[in-house]
Amino acid sequence: MSAVYAASLLLFLTAFFLRPRISLSATNLRAGYYSETCPSAERLVREAIRAAMSREPRSGASVMRLQFHDCFVNGCDGSVLLDDTPTMVGEKLALSNINSLRSFEVIDEAKAAVEKECPGVVSCADIVVIAARDAVALSGGPEWEVRLGREDSLIASQEASDEIMPSPRANATALISLFARFNLTVVDLVALSGSHSIGEGRCFSIVFRLYNQSGTGRPDPAMDPDYREKLDALCPLGGDGNVTGGLDATPTVFDNQYFKDLVQLRGFLNADQTLFSGGETATKEVVERFSRDQGAFFAAFVEGMINMGELQTQQRGEIRRNCRVVNDRRPTAVFSEF
Repeated sequence: MSAVYAASLLLFLTAFFLRPRISLSATNLRAGYYSETCPSAERLVREAIRAAMSREPRSGASVMRLQFHDCFVNGCDGSVLLDDTPTMVGEKLALSNINSLRSFEVIDEAKAAVEKECPGVVSCADIVVIAARDAVALSGGPEWEVRLGREDSLIASQEASDEIMPSPRANATALISLFARFNLTVVDLVALSGSHSIGEGRCFSIVFRLYNQSGTGRPDPAMDPDYREKLDALCPLGGDGNVTGGLDATPTVFDNQYFKDLVQLRGFLNADQTLFSGGETATKEVVERFSRDQGAFFAAFVEGMINMGELQTQQRGEIRRNCRVVNDRRPTAVFSEF
């Protein structure tokens, strides 16, 4: 029997026979979940996020983005954190994630701090959700209570991520349909897109807008000429696709500048600008409202983050000791329930 075949068989038998308790459904999530079992958990995660952002302000946006890419693929289960193995290609190599998702080491640092205090108690999936909230709050955005009690997945799937996660080229109509699949509304879509109030995007994601929008060989007409000139200089044709630019005019401050930029045709990503310019009245009206009313944006963003955090599966899970790998399962354990 080859080593690869044996590993595959072990993984299958583990998933089939070993039956940890079923992953908690969204109805079991609650604020203060760790108040008795690990009361310092949220404080420790915030300290880790604050330290990371003091070293590199961009890490706040990167950490927040992890929740989106985790929750939309088979629910909020920490699967996006898993490294590849000889028998599994995970989500880190998915089209929307490769050379794009970052700051996994920040989650590692938060997990290490929590494990030192409360080993085997707090899931990586919950740490992602706490960290996303903290990244927003520490960037000047709203605070909210996070509902916790998730388990960590035993597997990850590049294929599932590729099938679900939208492209930077996505238009408003496609985004509305995607969010509707998860019972998320147009307001949720626009508010959660406002996560791009902080962070940077790569030239790779916008060169088509600058030089060949929709195969026309011309730039996107829904772009302010002065802003396009600025992006032309940042992202010349044939230049380094990994060069980054701010997703809005205040990329380290969580505010409603993102929506003001969209109204002024200064959106960095096509998937952002299309919310205002893509012909969907429903998204355009919400963009306009949030551009005028930061309080309304903050309230809708909090509601959207909570709603997104409710996305769960009923797959069996665990509390990982290391967010990058599933816990060791010895072959003897596989047969212990026969």
